[in-house]
Amino acid sequence: MTSMLVETAPAAPETIRVNALHALNYCQRLYYLEEVEELYTQDAAVFAGRRLHVELEKNEGDEWHQLVLESADLGLRGKVDALRTRNGQTIPCEHKRRRCYRDQNNKSQAWQSDRIQVLAYACLIEAELGITVPEGRIRYHADNVLVHVPLDEKARQDVRDSIHQARQLRLSPERPPVTSNERLCVRCSLAPVCLPEETRLAQGKADQAVRLFPEDDERQVIHVTEAGTRVGKSGEQFKITKRDGATTTIPSRQVGQMILHGYAQISTQAMYFCADQEVGLHFVSAGGRYLGSFDTRQGSIQRRIRQYRALTDPNLCLQLARQLVTCRGQSQRKFLMRGQRSAEVANEALEQTIEQMQRTLKQVPQADSLASLLGLEGNLAALYFGALPHLISENIAAELGFSGRNRRPPKDCFNAMLSFGYAMLLKDVMNAILAVGLEPTLGFYHQPRTQAPPLALDLMEIFRVPLVDMPVMASVSAMTFVTRSAGGRPTSC
Repeated sequence: MTSMLVETAPAAPETIRVNALHALNYCQRLYYLEEVEELYTQDAAVFAGRRLHVELEKNEGDEWHQLVLESADLGLRGKVDALRTRNGQTIPCEHKRRRCYRDQNNKSQAWQSDRIQVLAYACLIEAELGITVPEGRIRYHADNVLVHVPLDEKARQDVRDSIHQARQLRLSPERPPVTSNERLCVRCSLAPVCLPEETRLAQGKADQAVRLFPEDDERQVIHVTEAGTRVGKSGEQFKITKRDGATTTIPSRQVGQMILHGYAQISTQAMYFCADQEVGLHFVSAGGRYLGSFDTRQGSIQRRIRQYRALTDPNLCLQLARQLVTCRGQSQRKFLMRGQRSAEVANEALEQTIEQMQRTLKQVPQADSLASLLGLEGNLAALYFGALPHLISENIAAELGFSGRNRRPPKDCFNAMLSFGYAMLLKDVMNAILAVGLEPTLGFYHQPRTQAPPLALDLMEIFRVPLVDMPVMASVSAMTFVTRSAGGRPTSC
């Protein structure tokens, strides 16, 4: 029996999106995040750009022609914004909301990323339609400027070079460094994922305070708290129906996260709708304990590989855990010190607790194991919650009193507020972990014992005092003032 070897031709490389070339020429790191790690975000600027194209298409009617093309020879694919026919020649046109670039002579020019984009469309039209395209045009609507971009041999070579560079980056296992041009980060929708300012700070390259780039998500967080309430889907809306038949509808574009408490229910269709609309779906028990989430956002493979590599190193985990315990302990101690300074009469017991916490914190850097750290953290927590009642007014109603931490379930109003706040904090931390593509079940300090993922438990420690303890204490103080002024008593929790 003779064997035959059949030689097969190598598979053709995947074509590159023209929009990916735009991202590449804007920032190589942005291209890598979107095209390799497949991380995408949509901010207000993205939606504003879409609205502009819808309005233009509506206003121009028959003058507006879109074309979807793909060329294996060129290695490109894309959809041209609009095609114009001028003097018998076909010209691709791009529309941009922002202003054009102006050189030293104040001459209007295209930004480099926009230039490559419209030239790539011109090359794609030539390759697929077999016609000659003389130029591309870009309309910058912020200053109402039309820029002509000629398609000459240098322009064609620039497009080929960009395609080659894009393919090389797709093969790299390492993310490109943060761009040196900080102004690009301000306009980038992926800044919360890329974390350019934090990276510069860690590398010692930041000479200014860390800047928080994007605005908060303006979509609503919907809490469904009544048992028996059903969440369904009706068209492009969420339909929320109570047990008595009362119905509320909320457009999906207004919802960022949906949180179901206790025995509220959600249909399978609504869950699919949450996934499609990128609405985070979270489940919290009736007692305020975070149970889990339903999230279809895919994380970054490269980022998770680096996470596994880092968090399977015992020495690194111990180092991070020491920093975490120190951060939380210092935050708790400073909160007690703040209460001590505002007190009219010095409290000796509170002063002793603050000093004892300082002595315990000095032992944290010398801890040689996670087990010893757990012991130190437990001592700090016991001291903190033991001293917390000293910050509460003596005139507080009995229902709002606090005599120590208890949970699962909390036995008083104060602990119920703390547990509820911690559950909501855990939900937000979990949502952030999933959004940036990390694996929440692989942490560096907490061990997997309950439904709560260890990494989420690790990271939420940093925010417990400022985002939960302080607001709860402020709420209790405000309620004490109101009830004392009104001469009444608060209702039961």
